[in-house]
This record gives sequence, C-alpha cells and structure tokens, in this order.
Amino acid sequence: MSSAEVRDGVSLTNLDKSLFADAGATKRDLVDYLDAVADRMIAALRDRPLSVVRVLRGQDPFMQKNLPKYTPEWVPRVSMWAESSHRQVTYALCDDRRTLLWFGNQRAIEYHPTLGTAGHLDRPTHLVLDLDPPEGSAAFDLAVRAAHLVRRALDDCGLAGAVKTSGSKGVHIFVPVRGADAEQAAAATRALAARAEALDPELATTAFIREDREGKVFLDSTRAGGATVVAVYSPRVRPGLPVSFPVPWSDLDNVHPSDFTLREALRLLGSDDPWTESLPDPQELPAELVEHGRTIPIARVQAMHEGKRRARARREQGS
Repeated sequence: MSSAEVRDGVSLTNLDKSLFADAGATKRDLVDYLDAVADRMIAALRDRPLSVVRVLRGQDPFMQKNLPKYTPEWVPRVSMWAESSHRQVTYALCDDRRTLLWFGNQRAIEYHPTLGTAGHLDRPTHLVLDLDPPEGSAAFDLAVRAAHLVRRALDDCGLAGAVKTSGSKGVHIFVPVRGADAEQAAAATRALAARAEALDPELATTAFIREDREGKVFLDSTRAGGATVVAVYSPRVRPGLPVSFPVPWSDLDNVHPSDFTLREALRLLGSDDPWTESLPDPQELPAELVEHGRTIPIARVQAMHEGKRRARARREQGS
C-alpha cells in the first residue's frame, strides 16, 4: 500500500509511519479517523481560533498556535494579539474538511479551540469545568463522582450541561450560554466550582496550587476568557491514542477513558453525533450565580500571590 495519496487537494505523505511511541497507530490511522469525523469535529471547531498539539517524528509533542509560514493560502485564519506572548499570532480557523486533513498531514493530533468565536472571544459560547482527578487507578471514578457534584450544582441554579471524557483521566462539563461576556462567564464558572466543592469537600477542591489539593479532584474553573479546551472527538497524545468522547450522564458511571480510542470511537459513533445531541440549548446565566462568582478570587491570580508569599516565607526561614 502506498504511503502517499491526495484527498480534497491535500497531499498526504508518510502515512504508514507510527505517530509516536505507544500510540498503536500510524499517521494513516489518524488521517482516516479525522476524515471520518470531519463534519462532527468541524462543528466544534468552526470559526474558533485553533491551537494544535503536533508530534513530529523523533521529537517531543509541542503546542502550535501561530501558523507556520509554509501554511497554504487556502487555510482560513485570523490574526490576534496574544497578551501572554506579547505578539501578534495568526491562528487557523478549521472550518472545512480540507483544512482538517492538512492538519492531520502535519501530524496535528490534538485540537484545542477557544471558547468564543473569532471576533467575539469576549462572548464565550460555553462555560467549561475541567475535572482533574489525582493520580491513581481510581482516578476516573473520582472524576465521575465529582462530575455528579457539578451536575447537582447546575441543577440547583436551573442550568444544564453535557459531559465528555477529556481523553486523559478526567472529564469536561460544557454549559452552553448566551448573552454573557467573558467576565460574567468566568465568575459563573468559579461559583459553580465552589458550589460543587461545598457539596462534598472531602472529594472535590478548587485549590489551584497542586500541593494544596490533598488527593482530591480539582474542579478547574480557569477555562474562561481566551482559554482553550480540547475539542470533542479530538485524539490525545496518550498511550493507545484515546479521544475526547461524549457520554450521556446516565452512562457516566459505566465507562472508562480507555473505552474511547481512535479505533473504537468510529465504531461507537456510527453515523451519529452524540455531542451535538447532548448539548442543551444556550442558557442565560442567573444574576445571583455571577454575583457569587465575583466574590471568589480568580484562582490563577490568587495562586500567583500565594506562591510569592510562600517563596518569601521560605527565604526568610533560610536566613
């Protein structure tokens, strides 16, 4: 079988090469998968500035935000100022099959879109809570238990969300919203995390500093503003090539991330798009939820100040 071919005008090369150690898959497997789920993935990627994780042969994985100079002119893009790197960055907009296939040929394995669309990053379309369990064989079970806490917190304020595996050891809960700016969405996300934590503080924590989590599930409420989150159906750079996969709330207790590999996902999906079907309609944020969130310090800022305080204390102890 030839390791090169053309699809939708994209030259695909070295298709029979392994993606990375422990992937258990070739570049052809990746491209075939992306092609098969193209319509479903593009629905989650369209018009959103995109970062990807690429794995070039013999190199460590790296996150690519800025499009390389050799990118074909037909790849849609948007140029934006990146505050973190203090420079103008040209992001891809993966709006069509051709662009997705080109990324697959570039050995782009993970796809991380923004929560807002291009030109409207200050108006996120979703709240996202990223549930990150501690290491261990029961990690995912703990994440599932914490997801049910978040669902209870959502129910208590009249909101609904959909859940998917992260493709690693945790889960992501998406809450479609409308009419909220980035500050309101971030505040509401903090409030939801705090309310879920209060339901079972022995299981869940909002502590941003890892050493303060005490073996609990971290309810990460920082996926807000210009943040990204791995897209549904995206593969992950992990052994066995798992994908981020939607799960009905009723099935969440009976699945494991290893159920959803690049090979298994297509069989499970058939012709369906369970993510689109599971997402509730966009909802308005309750004013009291936003106000509650505004009373909670922003985790990254709080952690930065606490880190400086601890470093200062260590220096003073040393002297």
